[in-house]
Amino acid sequence: MKLLAFAASLRSGSLNQKLVALAAGLAREEGAQVDLADFREFAMPIYDGDEDAANGLPPGALDLKRRVEAADGLLIAAPEYNYSVSGALKNAIDWLSRARPMPWRGRSVYLLSASPSPMGGIRGLWQTRIPLEGCGALVFPDMFALPHAKEAFGEDGQLRDPGQRERLRRELAGFVRLAEAVAPLCATARGPGPAAPLRPQLMTALESETELQPPGHG
Repeated sequence: MKLLAFAASLRSGSLNQKLVALAAGLAREEGAQVDLADFREFAMPIYDGDEDAANGLPPGALDLKRRVEAADGLLIAAPEYNYSVSGALKNAIDWLSRARPMPWRGRSVYLLSASPSPMGGIRGLWQTRIPLEGCGALVFPDMFALPHAKEAFGEDGQLRDPGQRERLRRELAGFVRLAEAVAPLCATARGPGPAAPLRPQLMTALESETELQPPGHG
């Protein structure tokens, strides 16, 4: 089971970077291999349909595409910007949505957020689900929003509150098990196995759904 993990934040000292690093460690305890990335590695310009048509995906988007395609699922810590998804993350989703086969399609995703606010960024997570699910990602039903995040971490990088620690551990365990179950059909399955006869039909159906996407973004 391979996971790509990143915080969709460019700020040094990001609370979401702390949270996703903690989540990556818990996922490793569940047996997952985790590629923990810095979102700055995926720098890309604002989506431009003319640039896309002329030159295709920029280098940062191509790197993200390769890393997504190498994974069965993703851990994304998504900061809340003005009650919604951050512009940097939405832009990355838009660029990758132009690739075929669709990199997001069939990948399991667990969403987290950390915020100084008492809401923990949960409003942004609900907005983040929309484009990911629209691109065919299998977003885990539960999401982890950490409120008052400036005070939430101890010196060791762990969560101070035992209830929050246990909830995150339990949700990640469930996410990893579910991602393992669906990966043979939907993500990076390789070679023969019980799911092999079903795979071509399923992937054909998924890609037919991808074709419903408009050829450009206006």
